[in-house]
Amino acid sequence: MAQLGLIGLGKMGFNMRERLRGAGHEVVGYDRNPDVTDSSSLEDMVSKLDGPRIVWIMVPAGEPTRQTVAELGNLLSEGDLVIDGGNSKYTDDRINADLLAAKKIGYLDCGVSGGVWGKDNGYGLMVGGAASDVEKAMPIFDALRPEGPREEGFSHAGAVGSGHYAKMIHNGIEYGMMQAFAEGFELLEAAKVVENVPAVIKGWQRGTVVRSWLLDLLVRALDEDPELDDLEGYVEDSGEGRWTLEEAINNAVPAPVISAALFARFASRQEDSAAMRAVAALRNQFGGHAVKKVQ
Repeated sequence: MAQLGLIGLGKMGFNMRERLRGAGHEVVGYDRNPDVTDSSSLEDMVSKLDGPRIVWIMVPAGEPTRQTVAELGNLLSEGDLVIDGGNSKYTDDRINADLLAAKKIGYLDCGVSGGVWGKDNGYGLMVGGAASDVEKAMPIFDALRPEGPREEGFSHAGAVGSGHYAKMIHNGIEYGMMQAFAEGFELLEAAKVVENVPAVIKGWQRGTVVRSWLLDLLVRALDEDPELDDLEGYVEDSGEGRWTLEEAINNAVPAPVISAALFARFASRQEDSAAMRAVAALRNQFGGHAVKKVQ
C-alpha cells in the first residue's frame, strides 16, 4: 500500500482519489472546498503523511500550480517527491523541478488523460522525470492507469518536461479528431440524403476504421440529443492546442489539421466575424455578388 497527498479535488482529482482508495492506497486530500477535503490546509495535509512523502498536484495550470509548488517546497523535506498531474506548460516543469531540487525534493510532470471516465476506466499517464522518482511512484501510477499491459496506458516519456510535452501533443491530436467528427456530423445533417444521422454514426462504432472512444462519446451525446440543438456551438480551448501549434512553428513541422481545429474553436466564439464581413465586401466589390445588410 502506498500513501499519497493529493492537492485539488475537482472533477479529476476527486475521481483519482476514489480510484486510488479503491486500489487500497491511502490518500490524504486537500481542497479549498470543505465538503471534499481531508485536511484543513497544505501544512495539515503534509503533517498527515509519513516520509518520504509523495504529493500529487491537480490544480489549474499556471500561477496556481507554481504557487502550490513553491508552498510545498517550504513544507516538504529532503527525499520527498512532488508530481504535477495538471495541464501545465512543459516549460514550467524545469522551473518547478529546479526550485524543488535546491531543497533535494524530487519532481515529476505527469500528463493525465481520461477525463471524468478515468475513475472506472483508468487514466492514460505520460510521465517526465528521473527514473528513480518514477520507480518510487510506480504503485500510484499502476493504480491509476487502465488495466492491462503497463506500456499500453503508461509511458515514461523522458526527462522533466517530457510528460507534459507528450500530453500537449496528445491534446493537439484530440483537437483534430474532434473537429473531423464534428465536420462529418454537420455534413451528414446538411446534405439530407441520410435520413437518420445518429444511426449512421452509431453504426461506425464497430468494424470501421474511425471507431474510437471519441466516436463512442459522440454517440452518447447524440443518444441524449439527436440533433445537438440543445447546445450552443461555442467551444473554449484550454491552452494545449495553442502550445502544440507554437511547437509546430518552432520545429518547422506542418500541422494544418491541428491549426484548423484550433481556429475553428476561435470562430465558434464570434457572434459576428469582422473577417467574414470583409470577405463579403470583397466579393461584392470585385464580382457584384449580393451581400446581406445589417437589419
